[in-house]
Amino acid sequence: MNVDQALALIRGLLAATMMVAGPILVVALIAGVAVGIFQTVTQINEAGISFLVKLIAVIALMLVLGPVMMQQVVAYARNTFASVTTVVH
Repeated sequence: MNVDQALALIRGLLAATMMVAGPILVVALIAGVAVGIFQTVTQINEAGISFLVKLIAVIALMLVLGPVMMQQVVAYARNTFASVTTVVH
């Protein structure tokens, strides 16, 4: 295994991680900010509301984008397992 192959594996890992975790983090961030603004405007100070809204938003995202995210993970795993022969020789 040379440096280029190792960098390709790491690049694939980071790309798969961003494709899976990125949308979840963005949706949770947007939901948190929206609830925070709503709570500031209405002067409701309840931590459970923010958690519940984020949870619902992330679950909805997982229902919509879950199959696509799983395809990314499976493709990366197959690629990594296929390259084991070049890594261990």
